[in-house]
Amino acid sequence: MRKIILILTAVVIVLLIILLNFKNIQKLIYRQDYAEYVEKYAKENNVDPLLIYAIIKAESNFDDEAVSGRGATGLMQLMDNTAKEVATNEMIEYVSSESLFDPETNIKLGVKYFANLLEIFNNNAVALAAYNAGMGTVQGWIDEGIIKADGSDIEHIPYNETNMYVRKILKDYDIYRNLYN
Repeated sequence: MRKIILILTAVVIVLLIILLNFKNIQKLIYRQDYAEYVEKYAKENNVDPLLIYAIIKAESNFDDEAVSGRGATGLMQLMDNTAKEVATNEMIEYVSSESLFDPETNIKLGVKYFANLLEIFNNNAVALAAYNAGMGTVQGWIDEGIIKADGSDIEHIPYNETNMYVRKILKDYDIYRNLYN
């Protein structure tokens, strides 16, 4: 009996520690790595840095060496062609796809690309869908009436991967805002 009481007491103490430190535990999961670059380029492009953290978390989980099966690279999982296009249009120095492994370069180009999508679509959910599925694909969905331009019906995004991607980032964005605002 004494052993059971001791075990129950230990369990209660552990649960209390977890509950009292829940926000700190969440901050270990919802990190703000590379803050100097995220904050700088988010501010330059008028994008909420907490949304950028949510994108990076979903894309690479803050692994600057991440490479997708399709060849997207780095923290924000940029394709070489996308990075070249953004760099050319914005007169940003871009040497090669290898430079996408550099956190600052990747974040600078990724934030600029996302900011461009926000300018075009004027909605976080729709811009996120375009970041994942491509600008032309998402514009096609809007033109065909599959989704609304205001993002109010993201459940109708026809690509399951993109649908889940948008939902995950928006959920993570809410968590980031609750933790850091």
